[in-house]
Amino acid sequence: MRTETPWSTLPARDHLLAGAGGAAGAPVLDVVVPVYNEEKDLEPCVLRLHEHLARTFPYAFRITVADNASTDRTPEVAERLARSLPGVRSFRLEEKGRGRALRTVWTHSDAPVLAYMDVDLSTDLNALLPLVAPLISGHSDLAIGSRLARSSRVVRGTKREFISRAYNIILRSSLAARFSDAQCGFKAIRREVAQRLLPMVEDTGWFFDTEMLVLAERAGLRIHEVPVDWVDDPDSTVHIVRTATEDLKGVWRVGRALAVGALPLDRLARPFGDDPRDRAIGGVPGGLARQLVGFCVVGALSTLFYLALYSLFRLGAGPQLANGAALLVSAVANTAANRRLTFGVRGRGGAVRHQAQGLVVFAIGLALTSGSLAALGAASGSPSHSTELAVLIAANLAATVLRFLLFRAWVFPDRERGNAAPASEPAATFPGTDPENPAPAPAPAVPFPAADPANPVREPAVPAPHATETTHDLRNAR
Repeated sequence: MRTETPWSTLPARDHLLAGAGGAAGAPVLDVVVPVYNEEKDLEPCVLRLHEHLARTFPYAFRITVADNASTDRTPEVAERLARSLPGVRSFRLEEKGRGRALRTVWTHSDAPVLAYMDVDLSTDLNALLPLVAPLISGHSDLAIGSRLARSSRVVRGTKREFISRAYNIILRSSLAARFSDAQCGFKAIRREVAQRLLPMVEDTGWFFDTEMLVLAERAGLRIHEVPVDWVDDPDSTVHIVRTATEDLKGVWRVGRALAVGALPLDRLARPFGDDPRDRAIGGVPGGLARQLVGFCVVGALSTLFYLALYSLFRLGAGPQLANGAALLVSAVANTAANRRLTFGVRGRGGAVRHQAQGLVVFAIGLALTSGSLAALGAASGSPSHSTELAVLIAANLAATVLRFLLFRAWVFPDRERGNAAPASEPAATFPGTDPENPAPAPAPAVPFPAADPANPVREPAVPAPHATETTHDLRNAR
């Protein structure tokens, strides 16, 4: 059974059962096929995909054609497929952009697992079930097909191979991305994750995939990769130079936002832990283990930084002055690092107050270390430099324990423990960006039309929708 969690965290992942749709008759999987002027390839794609899912997929499914501003006969083909095939729906948007199409359809879908694939079906469909299985089981939050995995089999030209690998190197070097293939048109996401993650994604074009994955990875969400067999479409209409330029602009924008902490990624955190046995553990403060690890890492680096500064300042000053200067500089850096990395405080709000409180903690540490040096001087008169360092290390260890306690309880108190949703109220779906003034939860997803009764095995029999309901105009649903 799902447990209640604070408004700032995602609920624990649950295994999805066969009837786990969000509304009566809703499918477990919604596969979106974004298209623009694909009147030739759309029908063979949907027929092949529908046949494969009906034959191999063990859950109820839906195929959604997301037509984003096509000017040819694509809308007519999509409507015809929606009328003739059970479990096929058509959406019409009046603006271009693959990211815009995916965001719109995924936001309004009632299926608990959302996926998409390119209309050319370059990816072998046998990878579809392995792609969504970790999401259905509750193991992962997102899943991507990878053409760059060792066991993948790919047929494409040298130019596209070079561009793909060069782009992957750029992502790894600039955004520290660890996933192997950002732009393979074969991805899936759990709906509760999409509801919180998509509002943070700004791009509406081809960079949408990369931005979504980078933010998810930085937030600590679990991304599952599936090696795929992939055959390049020689008739692809993607403009490589323009797409690459827009991608590089996106990399710069996302990198800058991450550097200044402008994104509330902490609201994508999962509770500890997803295992029901872990949820029964009581008396453990939330995030304590992670904070201890982060504080120890920051503390170790700060200590090395402090000792280097002390040795440098000691060349031209006495031990007390060198200790005070080194401790002051390292304390400012330590507070900033712990604020961002250990306690997850992002943005500039409260930074000055945090530094002022950090200086109070610094004063306590200064008293401990200075007192230790004074006691050493009184005891031995003229101690060696190595003896000074050893005494300072011991004093700093004691000051470090006190610093962590003060940081956790006073400087960066855990407000989530006081803001946990009551047991009788569900947690908010996607709060606002200000943790002290969360925005109201978004409206529930608008369900798709009911399934066609001609497919009783895949979807429950309900009255068939009117023909005019097979296509939905989402011009105002962006």
